[in-house]
Amino acid sequence: MQVLEQEDLRDVVLVGHSYAGMVVTGAAARLPHRLARLVYLDAVVPRSGQSLFDCSGQRFRSWIDEQVSTRGEGWLIPPAPPEFLGLSDGRDIDWVMPKLVPHPYRTFREPVELPAGWESAVPRTYINCIGSKPRGGPRSAQAEGIDDYHELATGHDAMVTAPREVAELLRNFS
Repeated sequence: MQVLEQEDLRDVVLVGHSYAGMVVTGAAARLPHRLARLVYLDAVVPRSGQSLFDCSGQRFRSWIDEQVSTRGEGWLIPPAPPEFLGLSDGRDIDWVMPKLVPHPYRTFREPVELPAGWESAVPRTYINCIGSKPRGGPRSAQAEGIDDYHELATGHDAMVTAPREVAELLRNFS
């Protein structure tokens, strides 16, 4: 948020991927006048008072809890395996995996507090990475209330596996 203010940036397209949906939502709610659009790239879309865990299923929460207790020293979430990220190409895996670092566990439990009605201040887009599922299936629950909805037939890390398609969608907002 400070970069937006210190650099006096306006008409910014703010993109959040995965957990960063929590972060960009908080930023957008506080500085909507600086944004042209908020884009969720296969991201979590919290409502006020929700944490990432509130927005995810029990199976995911249990898996994270297990990873934290067995591999994360009780406070870190180890990097996800390549298949969880939708990575299958060896070159992508070799490029991405060394760059990943553990994530603090507590952030998955911290809720974001948002002012009432903030959603109407910034146009929002949701890009759902559907993998090999057929297009046009049920929308991601995360996209509830977001009219501008797109699907990409790729895994979770679309910016790695389908960079041209992601860039083309984002180019539409500039």
